[in-house]
This record gives sequence, structure tokens and C-alpha cells, in this order.
Amino acid sequence: MNIKKLSEISKKPILYEKGNAFMWDDEHISKILLETHLNQDTDLASRKQPSIEKTVSWILEKLGRDNADILDLGCGPGLYCEIFAEKGHSVTGVDISKRSIEYAKEKASDKGLDITYINKNYLDISFDEKFDLIMMIFCDIDVLIPDERDKLLDIVFKALKPGGIFIFDTMNEKTAEIMKDGEKSWEVTDAGFWKNEPYLAMSESFYFPENKVFLNQHIIYSEPEDYRTYRFWTHYYDYSDLKPVLERAGFKGIASHKNILNQEDFYCSEAVTFYVGIK
Repeated sequence: MNIKKLSEISKKPILYEKGNAFMWDDEHISKILLETHLNQDTDLASRKQPSIEKTVSWILEKLGRDNADILDLGCGPGLYCEIFAEKGHSVTGVDISKRSIEYAKEKASDKGLDITYINKNYLDISFDEKFDLIMMIFCDIDVLIPDERDKLLDIVFKALKPGGIFIFDTMNEKTAEIMKDGEKSWEVTDAGFWKNEPYLAMSESFYFPENKVFLNQHIIYSEPEDYRTYRFWTHYYDYSDLKPVLERAGFKGIASHKNILNQEDFYCSEAVTFYVGIK
């Protein structure tokens, strides 16, 4: 083990510096992530079923129509897509995880639901005025750096029909009370979340207050001399931050909504704000 190298790569990086590892296509990690999505005892990957159902009901109230064309960005194993499809809507789900999409396709087939699932990075999709509603749930927009966020908004705006709506949720100002700057932990294990073999995990959080962004950094070392750095950037926003961003992308009628979720959620209802923008 190269201690000097570990010391170097564990320092606070520059803003938006990427790691050298990607977890969504990792065979071992993606299996555990799918299990976490489906586990009703935790809401670390997907919200629990009562919150999902409550969110869907609220979204359908905002949509206000039947037989809509709906796109779910970051759909995971299709937990929201299935409910919309069961209610008679035409649903497309996009997710970067091949394992989640394969699971979602299998479940849709088992239930006789006609849902289109696409295994792709939603930053690489292209539709032209196809959808009445595009949704992005579980604060997915927060993990995008500003250039990626703006690219996504352009993709969404183009994909919406005239009058279509974009609904997404974000962490808000209360996030600074929940997430901790400088929090460190380490673990040595024979097998775990990151690998199905012995590894050392060094985790630390960093706060960039002027940018309203937290970084969760995980350095995973395994023999012989394998150093993997995973970096997860998480922004939080308030209305005054997002309104001009959405307007630049062409959206109008921008509204924010708080306390949509159940209070017992991991990130409680008060820390999550939902936004609606109209094309």
C-alpha cells in the first residue's frame, strides 16, 4: 500500500473534479444498489412505497389529464413507471443502470404493462415534443454539475410537447443542517458495498458553501495497488437559485412546492422542494 498516494488522493479536490471510478456499471455495486432500491426497510436508493404513491398522486394532480405521455428520468427499477402505467398512461423510463433497467423490463412483462425502458445516460437522449410530462425524482438534478444541469434542461424542454410540464425535486437550504462538512469514516472488510473482496474504504465529506454543494468522496483501496476514487457532488437550491436557470431554458409558470413527502423519509419532507416548470 502506498500511504503517500492515499494521502494525496484523499485531500479536498477542486470544485467538480471527477473521480476515477464509476459505480453504475459495476457488476457488484449495481447488484447491491438494485437490492437497496427494492428494500422497503430503507430509503437510501428509492423512497419507500407510501412516499412514492403520495408523490405520484400529487404529480397526477399537477398533470390534470388522462392518457398522457410520460418520461421518467433516472427511473431505476421502474417503481414510479409501473404506477403511472397501471393508471393508463404511456410511460417511458430512462436509467443509466443496465441491471435496474433489466429488472424493470422483467417486472413490466410479468405484470403485463406496456412500458418502454431505455438503458442510457439521460444526458445523451433526444426526443422532439413527445411528452406531456417529464419527471425527475429523488433529487437527481442535484448531482449534476451546472453545465450538465443546463444541458439536461435543454433536453427536457425539447422533449416536452407545447404546454407540457417538467416536475423534479431538489434538496433545499435545510440540507446544510443535515449534511456534515469534514465528516470522516473508514472501513476494512472482507467484502461489502464497494467490492466482493477485501478492501479499505476511506470516506469523507467536503462542503463548498459558496456553491451550495457537498461532496461525498470514497477512496477504495484493494490489493494489489488498486485505488478507486468515487466522488458524488450534491447541490441544494432555493427558488431564487432555480427560477432564472429554468427561465433561461425556456420554462414558464415556475412554481415550488414544499412538504410533499412523508416526514419519516431519510431526507425529511422539509429538506426537499418540488418544482414545476411549463413549456
